[in-house]
Amino acid sequence: MFLSNLEIETLKHFNMKRLRHIATLLLLLITAGISAQNMAVYVSDAGNFSSGPWQIAKFDENGSFEGALMNNDDGIVWPQDIIFLDSEEAVLISNLSTAGIISKHEWDTGNFIENFAEGLGGPTRMKIGPDDKLYVLQWSNTNNKVLRYELDGTFIDEFSEVGVVQSIGIDWDSNGDFYVSSYSGSTIRKFNGTNGADMGDFISTGLQGPTNIFFEPGGDLIVFNYNSGIIKRFDSDGNFVEDLITGVNGCEGFAFFPNGDLLIGVGSDGSVRRYDSSYNFIENFVEPGVVLTPNAIVIRDDIPLSIRENTLEIVMVTPTIGTSFQLSDQALTAFDTFYVHNSQGKLIATIKSGDGRIWNASHLNEGIYFLTASKDGQRSVQKIVVKAK
Repeated sequence: MFLSNLEIETLKHFNMKRLRHIATLLLLLITAGISAQNMAVYVSDAGNFSSGPWQIAKFDENGSFEGALMNNDDGIVWPQDIIFLDSEEAVLISNLSTAGIISKHEWDTGNFIENFAEGLGGPTRMKIGPDDKLYVLQWSNTNNKVLRYELDGTFIDEFSEVGVVQSIGIDWDSNGDFYVSSYSGSTIRKFNGTNGADMGDFISTGLQGPTNIFFEPGGDLIVFNYNSGIIKRFDSDGNFVEDLITGVNGCEGFAFFPNGDLLIGVGSDGSVRRYDSSYNFIENFVEPGVVLTPNAIVIRDDIPLSIRENTLEIVMVTPTIGTSFQLSDQALTAFDTFYVHNSQGKLIATIKSGDGRIWNASHLNEGIYFLTASKDGQRSVQKIVVKAK
């Protein structure tokens, strides 16, 4: 196989850090037929906690290790969570350090850009909420309140009325109220999603060091119990339903593949385990030994390394606001597959040109999404807003 002039010129632009990945890139091009899209899995590795070593490890869609996107040398200290900002081609890392920093890095090289926020009380979980603001949990602040930021790093407020000690899990229900887990308190607390008013403990018994939480489409709440190694399901009223997964001591960090399969970080042995949509174990996606303490996972379509040099400026869908979006003739001519990510970088949908011109997004939560497509080194991105009339 011969590289085109465009690919040769692209390789010339790689910095020294990228050179570590060229061999892997060439192998992927040969074996995958220069596939325009490859799934990438990013895992935050807390190492030996406060003493490291730390990294944001990158894997392909089969669990093969592709190297560290960033490590101690890139300014991360005890990393906790990962947020991709597609519009800025950047990634945010929360660092449970004495300086309380959320650092901002280039999304393709991991190179440090700037501190997004400083002086937090041990930032842990980050999540972009329904209002398109960044919500940040604090592990060790004196009041442990949930903080809000604009996506450009501008501080908004201490949003929650009260703090949650050693908070490390957050999600919103279908009504827009949000919930925060307390690791040391072994509780899940509920807050009004509009004004942050405290609504009391949602779950106060039966938990053992809860970390991540997420709501299923039907309204049940899933809770990771770090200390007991049990992932539990509770109904929409906070009543215990069942134990879904056992034997995952140190469970923290999760992400869903487009087909519904679930990845879970398991700190007791450093594995990342894969489960089907019914929570049945499939395999070790990452075997023990590659990372030490996985505590956050993000799955997204890998961004071609030549993205900045080959971005096409075309209108891919109209309108840009609503719930029904029509693919343009120009987009259908240039690309045959389109990908929809939410503002956190999670892959939401894959659209094939043969699926028809209209994409219906009425099932999604209102907010900002990104439609991307790439082919033969060319790429296009368009921001859309899902909003019911």
